[in-house]
Amino acid sequence: MVLDKMAKAPSYLTIMRFIDEYRNEADAQKFIQAIQQVVTRPWTIMEICGGQTHTLIKFGIDRLLPDKINLVHGPGCPVCVTPLELIDQALAIAQQPEVIFTSFGDMLRVPGSETDLLSIKASGGDVRMVYSPLDAVKLAQKNPNRQVVFFAVGFETTAPPNAMAVWQAKQLGLTNFSILCSHVLVPPAMESILGASSTEEDLEGGRVQGFLAAGHVCTVMGYWEYEPLAEKYQVPIVVTGFEPLDLLQGIYLTIVALEEGRHGVENQYSRSVRREGNLPAQKLLQQVFTVCDRQWRGIGLIPNSGYRLSAPFADFEAASRFNVTHITAQESALCIAGKIMQGFKKPHECTAFGTLCTPEHPLGAPMVSSEGACAAYYQYRIFDLG
Repeated sequence: MVLDKMAKAPSYLTIMRFIDEYRNEADAQKFIQAIQQVVTRPWTIMEICGGQTHTLIKFGIDRLLPDKINLVHGPGCPVCVTPLELIDQALAIAQQPEVIFTSFGDMLRVPGSETDLLSIKASGGDVRMVYSPLDAVKLAQKNPNRQVVFFAVGFETTAPPNAMAVWQAKQLGLTNFSILCSHVLVPPAMESILGASSTEEDLEGGRVQGFLAAGHVCTVMGYWEYEPLAEKYQVPIVVTGFEPLDLLQGIYLTIVALEEGRHGVENQYSRSVRREGNLPAQKLLQQVFTVCDRQWRGIGLIPNSGYRLSAPFADFEAASRFNVTHITAQESALCIAGKIMQGFKKPHECTAFGTLCTPEHPLGAPMVSSEGACAAYYQYRIFDLG
């Protein structure tokens, strides 16, 4: 059963337009009370997005909820799930003297096998932080004798501007622009989590029983993709925003559905998300990219879970252009990022957390990424956990 309309929310919920209204303490307490009134048994809920994780931990929402509700953190940080071998490929490209390597800032300190992009920049490599992939296209226009590479990392949220950059480069006839593509898709990852068997030792209460889906992803793709998952696995999925009241309402709607034995998709983030999503953006994605199998850092291969450039745009693939596809890498045996991103473990349950693994010396991407679960626990909980 698919639910296109939101379940009835408490009467005190009103239309909110400004950030302060999404962080109102009195309204938050009312949501907590409403959740306490409806929950009768243990439930495990996973939020998909790393931005949601940081809000939950920063504002202490997980600690305000009844003990029966177990929040676990999903693979919703695109930086965190970028494979180690792809980061090593980026490092190899960035060290080429003819290359201007561009990236968003959150990738600069993500560790490869031996170093990171910021260290390469410090040692003389031309590594530049940009705010848009179109900035990289402009760099290619201004530097015709240099090869400009953009590190295209992200979920469906960042895929449209990256697709537009490639499309524009083709229209301009640029032969010195390419992207190192590491786009991943949310629904296959959710299905992988739902289909995986979990022991009680790994995940209290068994498999994930409900999801908080990422609002920005659904703004682009809509939420129609989640409806077959909700039906197949008989789970409620609630699309939410990223502010405290967004998440509290999302949790409330999820718990109500679980308690009533309902499954389906509900849209808490209706101020931004429509069922069909952004159709022009989806059309561009279908033109520039094609779906492929993709490796996820710490998790492994998930079929049909990523994008690669389609045949008409294949010449803009940096991995092939610079012949780095042969590079492989081995994950740190101490890092349990994969288990954390699948909801089996919490960051503080890692033996290296806060000791061998810190933001200054990370073993894995979740500790250094601005959306990483380990970074959230380190920033907001390290003293509590100590």
